[in-house]
Amino acid sequence: MAQQLLMPKATAVWLVDNTALSFDQIAQFCKLHPLEVKAIADGESAQGIKGLDPIATGQLSRDEIARGEGNPNHKLKLSEPKVRVPDSKRKGPRYTPVSKRQDRPNAILWLVRNHPELKDAQISRLVGTTKSTIEQIRERTHWNSANLTPMDPVTLGLCSQIDLDLEVERAAKGRPLPTAAELGATLEAARETEKLDYGYEREEEKEIDADAVFAKLKSLKSDRKDEDEDDNY
Repeated sequence: MAQQLLMPKATAVWLVDNTALSFDQIAQFCKLHPLEVKAIADGESAQGIKGLDPIATGQLSRDEIARGEGNPNHKLKLSEPKVRVPDSKRKGPRYTPVSKRQDRPNAILWLVRNHPELKDAQISRLVGTTKSTIEQIRERTHWNSANLTPMDPVTLGLCSQIDLDLEVERAAKGRPLPTAAELGATLEAARETEKLDYGYEREEEKEIDADAVFAKLKSLKSDRKDEDEDDNY
């Protein structure tokens, strides 16, 4: 991996303000266009950017700057880093320890049965297997199909629960919405239910007789009075 300059525009600002390097030299070193460097020098660009000293960051030496100032055709070179950062490994199938490789078919069978929405590439990332093995287990043509038992890959230690949930969530985003038949019974429309006969008739409201109501209240009061008199004896 080739070494790259940190914060190119901020470095260009510092070089414009603190050196006699040409616009072309600064542009070539900072991977910018010469007109952009000229705009920085004229104050038309990068006004809010604070200059970054490449000498302090160890990316450019004073001798290299002096050589560039003395020779307009000299191309500035990055200084060799004092600490080497290892290159990142290429992404590939998840590595599975030898002791757990025999459990992969069981984990694949569990994923196929419990999460049919997962694609082969997702299953491969989770348990570190190949597409052909997944197809064999799906089609029951695997050499050991008769002895396979579905087992949770998280329990087997082949992947984490977070990774599994993430892949399931990704697969769910691409699934179509469930139909009414898949959801089961649903509410009927109002126009279908408003005229249904539920087996009872609504009672007609009876006209209230005021005399009968007052007569009943008087009888209740008289009965209450007789009871109070009996209690006093």
